[in-house]
Amino acid sequence: MANSNLPQDKLSEFRPISASAVHALARLAAKRAVQEQLRADGVRVTLIPPRVISEQAQRYLADHPELYPAALERASWDV
Repeated sequence: MANSNLPQDKLSEFRPISASAVHALARLAAKRAVQEQLRADGVRVTLIPPRVISEQAQRYLADHPELYPAALERASWDV
């Protein structure tokens, strides 16, 4: 049976954060922002094709580069 407990000295080791994880978190934040805006406009998000939401999220992310540092901070806390 595997033991999932790490020794205490392993908890303080440096663990790099992958760029793909940061990009995924930034895209997720952009998608959520787009969905929240759609809901605020009275649109049922379930009726919008995912492709459309994804395209809007890509544009939102391009217009809001501050999502990347926020995603990096979130990723560093999740490690």
